[in-house]
Amino acid sequence: MSDIDVSLKNISLFYKLYRKPEDRLREALSPFRREYHKKFYALCDVNLDIARGEVLGIVGRNGAGKTSLFRVLGGASEPAAGVVVRRGGFGYLPQDPKIDESLDARTCVTHVLSGRGIDDELIRIEKLRIAMEEHPDERNVGRYTRAEEAFRTNGGYAAESEARAMAAGLGIPQDRLDQPLATLSGGERRRVELARILFAGSDVLCLDEPTNHLDVDAKTWLMSFLRQYKGALLVISHDLDLLDEAITRVMHLDRNGEDAVGDIVEYRGTYSQYQRARVDDEQRLAKKAALQSKEIDRLQTVVDRFGAKATKASMAHSIEKRIARLEADRVHGPRNQKTYRVRFPAPPPCGQTVIEASGLCKAYGGPTVFEDITFDLGRGERLLVLGLNGAGKTSLLRILAGETGADLGHFEFGYRVHAGYYAQEHDNLRPHESLLTNLRDAVPLGVQLGETQLRGLLGMFGLSGDKVFQDAGTLSGGEKTKLALAMLMVGRNNLLLLDEPTNNLDPPSREAVATSLVDWPGAIILVSHDTDFVRQLAPTKVLLMPDGEVDYFGDDWLDLVAMA
Repeated sequence: MSDIDVSLKNISLFYKLYRKPEDRLREALSPFRREYHKKFYALCDVNLDIARGEVLGIVGRNGAGKTSLFRVLGGASEPAAGVVVRRGGFGYLPQDPKIDESLDARTCVTHVLSGRGIDDELIRIEKLRIAMEEHPDERNVGRYTRAEEAFRTNGGYAAESEARAMAAGLGIPQDRLDQPLATLSGGERRRVELARILFAGSDVLCLDEPTNHLDVDAKTWLMSFLRQYKGALLVISHDLDLLDEAITRVMHLDRNGEDAVGDIVEYRGTYSQYQRARVDDEQRLAKKAALQSKEIDRLQTVVDRFGAKATKASMAHSIEKRIARLEADRVHGPRNQKTYRVRFPAPPPCGQTVIEASGLCKAYGGPTVFEDITFDLGRGERLLVLGLNGAGKTSLLRILAGETGADLGHFEFGYRVHAGYYAQEHDNLRPHESLLTNLRDAVPLGVQLGETQLRGLLGMFGLSGDKVFQDAGTLSGGEKTKLALAMLMVGRNNLLLLDEPTNNLDPPSREAVATSLVDWPGAIILVSHDTDFVRQLAPTKVLLMPDGEVDYFGDDWLDLVAMA
């Protein structure tokens, strides 16, 4: 029997671009199936086999097609062409996993157990027990006894302790496991979903940025688990160096432009071996591309010089054919790493006090998440909100942004204060609208920005050309972050509420955002586990959640940032 667990056969991926919002409706209503969209291919004719025991790292810049490829692998979307063949159980963690809202009432530990269907087995046994108690005849007693014995023999009763141990490794406190899913923060929900996928014991794991929202201890536990995993493993992660020796292959995805077809280069060996080999390849490609360009320029000079002479026309035509062959086989040197120049607009004038909060309290039907949170922030000051997952950091920012209400307490913005909110889950993006439409609809009333200006804002993040007509829902996590930040910039804000704004950003984009905010004179309330980003922004104060302790910021607080 073949050891191949996943096969990609001639896979192609493309995006649809609707230049006008009404084109989508016109296409849906067209009786002749007329297309009103433009297609561009991200990948074409990809063939790939993954065998059990292999660990594949998928690398590439934001927008290269990594997440799109994983969506096809995980069955979340269909390829434009080709087929995906999967064998055995398959576990897929998307970059932004969404647990169905209909499951919000189930407890976290029940959700983890559902990875193996144990939750359904427990419900079935309970129904059989009730039936036996109501009618204790031989048939009902036998059915219950057989089901209970099979459950016990298959380790069903031991499964809960295993699930709890796995959740603890990912940093989910035991008391949170008994809470409904609806009470969890975005980071906690992601950890619970990751625990469910790992607990399922699938033959193949496809994990897109699994270390997002994990603190140092949870990240260490996860990497140890993945090193010991016996099935086929595919990972997109900014922390692939932590899996270095376990990696058996690295697939490097790249595209020379938003309208270019991407390519995949395979490197066998560990992640550090890939890094060295990639440097060598880029140097070789750069040298070969330079030699080809030099030769094409030399031949073109000859054609320009002699092409107009009748006696040399035949020679010039022959040289033109040589140029055409060289162009057809031309290689492109490695793209220089993009540098972005992001600039947040100057904040409008406001009062000396930006915000005052007093006695804020929040609960979600269970234990209180936080209580008696009191602080104030002055014009131009920066407040870092610190705390472990589940401490209420996101809940606090959502209250301040008006997305939800506090159970007790109140807060008040200062004179002429306008707050802009960046949500880590990108809740404000409309997935079936284009980037340009999302950005245009974020422009506040009374502010006039034309299409050229809007495209300029997107262009600061490398979202340019036909890319602006792409549906927001088809973007990678890093590109969604860029769009959400651009939407923040169209407002006239003098207070920014930022919830993990560097998640999923590649290094050049992260550096550009940090550089822009360092000198921005407005006030900032920030949640981040990015130590370098926090150091650059140099907060004025720290608010420690859920205790509500307020202190002045110093470098000693940086040790807690990565743990939060």
